[in-house]
Amino acid sequence: MVDSSPNSVTAEPLGGRYQLGELIGRGGMASVYAAKDLNLGRDVALKLFAPQSADPDELRRQEAEIQLLATLSHPSLVTLFDVGTDTRVPDEPRPFLTMELVDGQDLRTRIRHSPLPLDELAVVGAGIADALAYVHGLGIVHRDIKPANILLVPVRPGEPLRPKLTDFGIARIIDGTRLTSTGTLVGTAAYLSPEQARGADLGPASDIYSLGLVLLECLKGDVEYPGSAVESAVARLHRAPVIPDAVPEEWAQLIQAMTVLDPLDRPSAAELEAAFRTALVSPGSLPGPVQAEPTRTLPVPPPRRPRPSRPESAGATGAAAGGTRSLSWLDPDALPRRPRHRLSHSHGASWFLRAGLRTRLALLLAGLAVLAVVATVAVTLSVPAAPDVVPYPTVTGPLGDHLKNLQKGVEP
Repeated sequence: MVDSSPNSVTAEPLGGRYQLGELIGRGGMASVYAAKDLNLGRDVALKLFAPQSADPDELRRQEAEIQLLATLSHPSLVTLFDVGTDTRVPDEPRPFLTMELVDGQDLRTRIRHSPLPLDELAVVGAGIADALAYVHGLGIVHRDIKPANILLVPVRPGEPLRPKLTDFGIARIIDGTRLTSTGTLVGTAAYLSPEQARGADLGPASDIYSLGLVLLECLKGDVEYPGSAVESAVARLHRAPVIPDAVPEEWAQLIQAMTVLDPLDRPSAAELEAAFRTALVSPGSLPGPVQAEPTRTLPVPPPRRPRPSRPESAGATGAAAGGTRSLSWLDPDALPRRPRHRLSHSHGASWFLRAGLRTRLALLLAGLAVLAVVATVAVTLSVPAAPDVVPYPTVTGPLGDHLKNLQKGVEP
């Protein structure tokens, strides 16, 4: 732990340039002081890390990583001005950062006052997501996204406070080394990603998970995974964050997407920034989808085979081609035409007229008899059969009387 006594660290300027003032913040790895830049005459914030190894190679590695962080420039990042090493105690070198001194409260203090309304939450989400998209594009993972590291800065009267992300003290270069000791679990337990809790390799998706927990805390007003470091780290491996029913569906889906266990399933910072920008201009402050719905492409049908042309005359075409035409049941034009036979009724009619009177009367009576039989059969079949009556057991008393009355009421 860094000694926070002003007498021990403020006696003389750091690097002959920075005069330390009051202590304004302290963590497990560093303390932050208000300081005066004697060369430029401006107020700055100076972050003084805990004593580091005296190995020259280790110090050069740390300074190189810090210098890279000092090159970051984004409206939603606290600007770093300078880096250096405090060598006033030769056996205990201390890296330090100087950055802009922000006049505002942090998000942790704001949440303690009350949960954030949706329009204010959209401003915080859009600003931090934009900052993460910038640093992730440079191959840097913050590794400690939490409300205390998000400062709320007033810009203009009547406008929402602008968020600024700070504290890259434990940032890690992707596929590189870390600022802290090898094998040390870094970050705040309540906001660790599942891969941080398991000690796995980290990527930009780790920051996305932590930001999802921060946004959920802004809505609920409470930490999602409280408790000791072990309890908090293990809890997220066994259950998903609980989102209140009162949270709008769009916000709930966004936070769920940010806090899934698999890092590959989480949206990128750029996708989140676009979703939050939609909330900034929507009347209900609702974010847009984190992923656009893919356009469905219908399969292209195979080209149709050209239909063979119908010949003017089958005999002429066949003779001209010197061959025969293939037949197919799919093509009705290819089927051979069968000759049609016209039925003739003149023979039967002439015989009936030439027959005698008795013969004709007998034929007429026989026809009428056949028609009468057919009509009788049709009427018999059309009459519906009487429905079967299902008897019920004999019941006496009032219930039996009631059943009898009910039976009479339903009879036709």
